[in-house]
Order: sequence, then structure tokens, then C-alpha cells
Amino acid sequence: MSAQHIHILYIDDEIHNLNAFKASFRRIYTVQTAESAEEAYKLLEDHEFHIIISDQRMPKMTGIEFFESILNKYPEPIRVLLTGYADINAVIDAINKGQVYKYFSKPWNEDELRHNIEKAYEVYALRKENRELTEKLLSVNEQLEFLLRQKLIS
Repeated sequence: MSAQHIHILYIDDEIHNLNAFKASFRRIYTVQTAESAEEAYKLLEDHEFHIIISDQRMPKMTGIEFFESILNKYPEPIRVLLTGYADINAVIDAINKGQVYKYFSKPWNEDELRHNIEKAYEVYALRKENRELTEKLLSVNEQLEFLLRQKLIS
């Protein structure tokens, strides 16, 4: 899959960060932005995202709380946390509660972030392929069990 087909949702309450992210990555990836968790929920309902990047400190809901809130309904997207604050407890919570793949400090290094977006997509694609192969294996197993039962009956 080309990089352009990687769909990213970036959530940040600071509009200049959203604009900077979009300006940096819109030619490489398909990027949607949201200024709040509420906006992000609406986008998640209407679009499929491979990677979700969120700022940690936002009004009403932190990035970790947002990730934790979407985990059951949208478990597939890879989650990345950005923050302008060095807070070890936030890092621990991000890993434990929000199942965050990576944690970056602001301001981000564009090359490093691009590299990690590519790596995050690889993880996404491998997980998806693993799910599909597991489903096929279960289906083939059911078919074999059915054939075995038929053979035992006759």
C-alpha cells in the first residue's frame, strides 16, 4: 500500500499544531484533523483510520482518556500520543490504559514522526493480516471438522 493510502486522524486543541501537521503530511498521507475529542468521534464514525495521533493535554479529555474511550469500538487503529510536557505518569498511563504504540514530544521531528508513522502502519497491516489469516484458519478448521463428522456418520 502506498503512503497516500495511510489514513491518519490527528487530534489537538491547538489549531496551529493541526495546521502544521496537515501542512507537513497531507502530501504523503490522507490526513483528517479534529480540534476536540467530540470532533474526533464524529470522524471515526464516518471514516476508517489506520493511525490516530492525539495531543495529551486538551480541555475536557486528555489524549489517554480519548484513546481509552475508543478502544472497544475502534481497536484496530494504531495510537500515537504527542505532548509538549514530559510526564512519566502520562507515558505509563498511555501504554497501560490507551494501548499507545508510541509517545512523542512536541515540537515533533518531522523525519522521525514520518518514520514512525510508516512503522505504525506496518504494525497495523500485520495485525490486520493476522486477523484475516486466523479467520481463514478457523473457517477451514470448521470445514474439516464437518467433513470428518460426515465420514464418521457414514
